[in-house]
Amino acid sequence: MSTPLDDDDPADSTRSTSAAASASPSADAGLRLVIRTDGAARGNPGPASAGAVLIDADQPRASDPLAPPLATISDYLGVQTNNVAEYQAVIRALGLATELGAGEVHLMLDSKLIVEQVHGRWKVKDAKLKPLHAEVRRLLQGFENIAADALCNEAIDRALAGGPESVVQRPDRSGS
Repeated sequence: MSTPLDDDDPADSTRSTSAAASASPSADAGLRLVIRTDGAARGNPGPASAGAVLIDADQPRASDPLAPPLATISDYLGVQTNNVAEYQAVIRALGLATELGAGEVHLMLDSKLIVEQVHGRWKVKDAKLKPLHAEVRRLLQGFENIAADALCNEAIDRALAGGPESVVQRPDRSGS
């Protein structure tokens, strides 16, 4: 089960969530990636690993869990807890996305805990997770949400020019 960082589709029974972030202004649109991560531990703690799949978001069916990856990560982490492994998977995937020059990432995470903590909705109480949480937040700061920023500026300009204060676009679900 994936838990994305934006709660885009509350009707999605898999609770898939994505977080879109666009790279720093110095990069142009660049590579867009869908990143799926997972961490595992056999025992808790126990032998642990981190895995990630980075998929070109512009390819057809990029959000399909079986979409062919552009890059992958499969790392043994030694003896760790499952939550440490989950955080490590995200950290390593964001690092590789940065290395590849990604301009936008959509994170599909396998841990609701990580999603809620990164969003700031849940506190990070476990001392061993605090530095990992800080590292994920630091890496995400390297990405800027250009699309949402543009919409904010558009709303101000539109409203100050006498246009509507709110404009919401939804997908066409009429089936046509």
